[in-house]
Amino acid sequence: MHLEIVSPEATLFEGEVNSVTVPGLNGEFQVLDNHAPIVSLLQEGQVKIGGEISISEEHQAKFSKNPEGKMILPISSGTMEMNDNKVIVLVD
Repeated sequence: MHLEIVSPEATLFEGEVNSVTVPGLNGEFQVLDNHAPIVSLLQEGQVKIGGEISISEEHQAKFSKNPEGKMILPISSGTMEMNDNKVIVLVD
């Protein structure tokens, strides 16, 4: 599936991923390939990206890697939309 993570300053990531885990208002949840359409508000927490991905040098400092090999982006809030196998995450 295609993932795009956008902040007010820039597009932090855009590319193909295996999974995305986000901190929803009612708890953390994961979306996988061909997930049903969904829109959710996000709370403070971590966006976890699964798959072989490459972060641009310009934004690498915002991301870290957890012991499971997923890329982690801490956020304070945001919105996530999954539709037609494309995930857009707007973050603060």
